[in-house]
Amino acid sequence: MNRFEYREARTIDEAIETLSQDDGGRMVAGATDVLIRWRQGAWQPRYVLNIKHIPGLDEVHYSTEAGLRLGALVKVRTLEQHPLIRQHYPALTQAATAFAGVQIRNLATVGGNVCNASPAGDTLPALLAYGATCHLAGPAGTRVVPLADFFQGPSQTALQPAELLVELRLPPPLPHTGALYIKHSPRSSMDIATVGVASVVALEGEICQQVRIVLGAVAPTVMRAPEAEALLTGHAPTSERLQQAAQIAVAAAHPIDDIRGTAAHRRAIVAPLVHRTLRYAVQMAQGTALSFETQRGLAVEAVF
Repeated sequence: MNRFEYREARTIDEAIETLSQDDGGRMVAGATDVLIRWRQGAWQPRYVLNIKHIPGLDEVHYSTEAGLRLGALVKVRTLEQHPLIRQHYPALTQAATAFAGVQIRNLATVGGNVCNASPAGDTLPALLAYGATCHLAGPAGTRVVPLADFFQGPSQTALQPAELLVELRLPPPLPHTGALYIKHSPRSSMDIATVGVASVVALEGEICQQVRIVLGAVAPTVMRAPEAEALLTGHAPTSERLQQAAQIAVAAAHPIDDIRGTAAHRRAIVAPLVHRTLRYAVQMAQGTALSFETQRGLAVEAVF
């Protein structure tokens, strides 16, 4: 293993200045991914820049007008436990529950999970399903990038040199919205997802006003299933339409074979997971869903 220098930044400007003046560094906060890849030799930074002490980046803010603001250093454990996130963005809480083990959730940050850009990242389908945007800061100033455009491939993002993710913002959910995240993995926790699915459904009367279906671990990035969403939007979510949407979502998937499963296995899993998440999201939007603790269990069970 190569040696590296350890540095710290106490402000966003200090982090940008350090990265601008001296390349070859990697930012860390929870460091749960960086240390693994360093030990494997996949990453060989000259220095690591710890940003975990920058004030304000670990804060959570919610309002009915603006929605949810998540600092990049918010812990995954916070996503799991925060009452306002549980109430208004339950799929994000479910994704956090399915994320590794408690020890890792107490270290890992939502910004780190996003910037790692793994197509199997647990928080990413839920964040994308809720319409998250990335607020970035760098030498050229600040800019906003939709989360869908932030991911450019496995471990590849839209971040420019010396730029860092400062905050994620999620718009307020529409009235009568339901959501569910489920991941399939060999074990109920700890394992990386073989397939992950997040669905968000907002009803206006008996009609689907908004539908978002996001698939994880079946393409180079997390991705929406727009044709499946279109089949439901503007229509009543009948059992037949939910089944059809689940089958259509399979066509959007382009999985690969790897150590966690074959492409064929992943394709076979997509439809039942999409159907389950849609059905539950509709029930939640209708006010007939299971309890919160039961939906937490749905998120982490090994479903096959």
